[in-house]
Amino acid sequence: MPDSNGTIRPRPKNIAERVRELLFPVVLEAECYLWDVEYVKEGAEMILRIIIDSNEGITLDDCERVTRAIDPVLDEADPIENSYRLEVTSPGVERPLTRNDHFESCIGDEVEVKLFAPIDGTKTLRGVLSANDEKSFEITLPDGRVLPVQKSAAAKVSTVFSW
Repeated sequence: MPDSNGTIRPRPKNIAERVRELLFPVVLEAECYLWDVEYVKEGAEMILRIIIDSNEGITLDDCERVTRAIDPVLDEADPIENSYRLEVTSPGVERPLTRNDHFESCIGDEVEVKLFAPIDGTKTLRGVLSANDEKSFEITLPDGRVLPVQKSAAAKVSTVFSW
């Protein structure tokens, strides 16, 4: 949208996007990768949740190491005006897939898809994530059928861990 001088300015990024860009290289340097960033209100508090992962899984020591690495960066950049509580955590074994890179990294994994509207009479699908692009993904159902799903039709997609 043009400003008063007619200059088109890029849309401002939300806080989570700004923090993600700021911390991505710091988390990599701490030998983890940045799964996601959430800036959410929980109760009366604002929470900045940094979700990290690694090929070996995440331990409490990893969370502490990443917290020590990102704390001074957040203090210096000061990307959030209000007070907040910082949490560094893992995405868990049954992790939500919200970004394109999440879908890419989980191809071949079992997923559960909650739909806004039913497909073939059901609002919940379970199968193996078999393909992904920017706007859609495919899951291979237990009966072998491959079902394309528009990302905009999915209320929630998460990996499934068989205990």
